[in-house]
Amino acid sequence: MAYEVEAPKYVRLAQTIQRRIEDGTYAPGTRVPSENQLVQSFGMSRPTVVRALELLKRDGWLESRQGYGTIVRGRPAVVEGKDRRGLEALGRDESRTPGRLVDVGQVAVPARVASALGLPKTAKVLRRRFVVEEDGEPFELTSSYFPADLVDGTDLADGGTLTSGVREHLETRKKVRFDHVTERVSARLADAAEAELLGGLPDDVPVLSVLVIACDASGRALQVSDVLLPADRQELEDTYRVN
Repeated sequence: MAYEVEAPKYVRLAQTIQRRIEDGTYAPGTRVPSENQLVQSFGMSRPTVVRALELLKRDGWLESRQGYGTIVRGRPAVVEGKDRRGLEALGRDESRTPGRLVDVGQVAVPARVASALGLPKTAKVLRRRFVVEEDGEPFELTSSYFPADLVDGTDLADGGTLTSGVREHLETRKKVRFDHVTERVSARLADAAEAELLGGLPDDVPVLSVLVIACDASGRALQVSDVLLPADRQELEDTYRVN
């Protein structure tokens, strides 16, 4: 029997705005309605509206212009990666994302993270764990790992939420530059701690694990994130051209 899982609200809102761009309701070069107008029009919360707009900016449908607002760009030349959770994790403004930062501290590096970071299995790394919520319910757990030399001189270990994305924070503080992202997708069962953070996930419900490896131009891994998506609460979508 096949089951169809409804996409999160912010994804559905982004899809609605995208359709309005495609049918000309929101024409290229014009401003989209303000956050307040979208909240009132669609009856959704401000955090949901913010996430939808950020998703459309990331995928090239919209852009922000200083002093002018959010502008419609139109259909991107190539539309792909609508659910690239890795890019979302790198750009996430924790202070504006529904959810909570649940853990920040030094941990022994997991084996597959050690391999990606090029570290020995006995190394310690900084881990930041953030639970993303919708309507107060968790639907994503992101555990991000950072080598010690990238943590010094940043706010990553302070225990507070970041007011910019990790990528922007590291590029500003450490003068590094993110160049490319590799995502490795697998399925597994959550461990006890992960299941609890995901709202008491049943033992028989698997999670989709997206291991996100963000590197500089030389191929050095700057950050590794393990994004866990409960199979009973998620829908992944990818659109791409065939020519």
